[in-house]
Amino acid sequence: MKTLIVTLTAARICFAFNLANGQTAPVKVSGQVMDNNKSPIDGATVLLLTAKDSALVKTALSNPDGSFVFANIKSGSYRIRVTYIGFHDYRSALFNVGDNAVVLPAITINTTSKALKQVEIVAQKPFIEQKIDRTIVNVGASISNTGATALEALEKAPGVTVDENGQISFKGKSGVMIMIDDKPTYLSGADLANYLKAMPASQLDQIELMSNPPAKYDASGNAGAINIKTKKSKARGFNGSVAASAGKAVYWRTLESVNLNYHTGKINLFGLAGYGGQNNYRRLDVSRTYRMQPTTLPHLTPN
Repeated sequence: MKTLIVTLTAARICFAFNLANGQTAPVKVSGQVMDNNKSPIDGATVLLLTAKDSALVKTALSNPDGSFVFANIKSGSYRIRVTYIGFHDYRSALFNVGDNAVVLPAITINTTSKALKQVEIVAQKPFIEQKIDRTIVNVGASISNTGATALEALEKAPGVTVDENGQISFKGKSGVMIMIDDKPTYLSGADLANYLKAMPASQLDQIELMSNPPAKYDASGNAGAINIKTKKSKARGFNGSVAASAGKAVYWRTLESVNLNYHTGKINLFGLAGYGGQNNYRRLDVSRTYRMQPTTLPHLTPN
């Protein structure tokens, strides 16, 4: 009799453990940007940086109500940097990301009150440009893209998310059209991810993010379009370049590419070949605490 009760109790506990879901929900970091008068700021550039070396993790643009959200953020220590024309740059204190969503205190940026004595024109492009119908990311304007792949540079763009399988979504919507130099790629998720992993970020000029693409792109669905523009040499004749990079974290990774260009008159032929080799490493620690409600087993009467 006692053996039967113990067996049934153990079976109930094992069944409860098997029903538990081992995956954790993605962690979000959110906040709001305001000016001196506590009015929300639309279109401010918000950068998520690592605490260790201030490396760029993700970018976002504040919404009309001043809010911003970073999704799928790994646990660790971070800080926020906010830039906006006519305002002083803002750098937050360090904060930690764990298992729960993080809501940052309201960020207030102050206007610049100094009078300009002269105007100096600098030829450096900003990292993010906000246009009427699109957001433009100037890849070369961020030093964090040095030695990175095109997929890693794309992942840092505002509103873009790349999951562990290489699937690309834009503003929470999957099925986004990916174009290279205004031409659709027509590649599947895995093939497209491998293609972008083999392309060095140094070969990219701009990334255009369009939630409502113009009619000429003929975007299917309502997920938007992403246009990746590569660099093309304007020098006449035949020219090219060879690039290679290597890095090591847990494992080594290498990235090699060959860039060839022929330009004469109105003809410009451009080709790029790249190869990337890397081994991914992932460690997942999951802790679960279960509360079992007291239950009463049915009374068993021996025959």
